[in-house]
Amino acid sequence: MSQMIESFMNDATTSQRRAQPLAFEELPAQGGAGAPLLQDAHPLHAVKVRLQVCVGTASMTLGELLAARQNEVLPLDRGVEQPVDLVLEGRVVARGQLVAVDGAFAVRITEVPLPLKL
Repeated sequence: MSQMIESFMNDATTSQRRAQPLAFEELPAQGGAGAPLLQDAHPLHAVKVRLQVCVGTASMTLGELLAARQNEVLPLDRGVEQPVDLVLEGRVVARGQLVAVDGAFAVRITEVPLPLKL
């Protein structure tokens, strides 16, 4: 067994690779004559995100939740006239009013805390 380990160790030392420095050609300060990589001045504007709308929250025990029945009403901590939160990655980025558009829920943005800049 020790001969197998010695053989492995000898093979490992003889087959080690050595790093060698490479010389890279410097590019000119001005870019090439090709087309620009990014056509839009703000490429992040095209990134898709998932925005959540928080209408309110309800506090209850796990036992109350497990005992809930179909058609039971859970009161939320917000009034009907209060704004809903628009949440991105767990942070409120705006507030708005819940409305209906063509039979679907929608949000009319009423408050944007700070202008978002890139």
